[in-house]
Amino acid sequence: MSDSKNIYDLTIVGAGPVGLFAAFYAGIRKAKTKIIDSLPQLGGQLSTLYPEKYIYDVPGFPAIKASELIENLERQIAPFAHDTCLEEEVKNLVQEDGYLRIETSKGVHYSKAVIFAIGNGSFQPRRLTIDGAAELEGDHVHYYVTDMNKFSGKKVAIAGGGDSAIDWALMLEPIAEKVSIIHRRPEFRGHEHSVDNLKNSEVAIYTPYVIDQLLVEDHSFKGIQLKETKADNFEKLDLDSLIINYGFTSSLSHLKEWGLDVSRNAIEVNSDMSTNIPGVYAVGDICNYDGKVKLIATGFGEAPTAVNNALHFIKPDTRTQPMHSTSLFEGKEAKML
Repeated sequence: MSDSKNIYDLTIVGAGPVGLFAAFYAGIRKAKTKIIDSLPQLGGQLSTLYPEKYIYDVPGFPAIKASELIENLERQIAPFAHDTCLEEEVKNLVQEDGYLRIETSKGVHYSKAVIFAIGNGSFQPRRLTIDGAAELEGDHVHYYVTDMNKFSGKKVAIAGGGDSAIDWALMLEPIAEKVSIIHRRPEFRGHEHSVDNLKNSEVAIYTPYVIDQLLVEDHSFKGIQLKETKADNFEKLDLDSLIINYGFTSSLSHLKEWGLDVSRNAIEVNSDMSTNIPGVYAVGDICNYDGKVKLIATGFGEAPTAVNNALHFIKPDTRTQPMHSTSLFEGKEAKML
């Protein structure tokens, strides 16, 4: 719950991987830190949407499951016992004399500096908009995959052409009886290596096709009918489950209302990760600058920059270039092992 005039050094809004790493770094800098997130658990979209998905762009891990990455980050911040407020949505951000007031759906928090690490903001999946999709959602039509084992021995199709859709297809291939992937364009939008792996797999590829109809008989889901995008060719697929991976939508209009400089669905930041509001910083996918590359690895690098410069903002005689982590972290490492 929120505190009355209990002013924190740093408040990190967003408990995804980048927010958690920012919290870790704040801990080794001995900053009094609070974490706020609208979801019921730590981990952001990785925990909510992709816990079973493998991630391939975290340095030092050829592949790591999203849930395992979040578990490691939770272990990393555990020694610091930061205050954490879950299922709280930030509704307003107000500058006051010497601190920032953060108004949430549950109360009010106070902080000398704020770091936004909210990814793409509050998100909703882009849903399949054909007859019957809503009625089948949760049983046969899925937008999240939280447990791959429920597709064991099933006939599964994935609709989408990006990295997430390709990754799910490859991960489900050894588990499901049969896996198909459907994309409306002739070529996939994923990384070249992933696309090559897909083409060399046993996954059935349907391009360029779209889902034309859900096949239901006697209230029982039987599969889907596909239509070639620029022709009158149709294909029927017998299925147990359909996974839709069309991406997600989010609204960032409230950030503009708070006075933040928002463009291209992101908060504009300077090289020190500061925004146009003094004391407010942004890291990860929610921030933008020239040359920005949206990767978890990028956000991990931005987090210490934001923390160090936020602490320098709070106390100008604080070094923005601290000692190496081995010196900062002495006495903590045993608690992590």
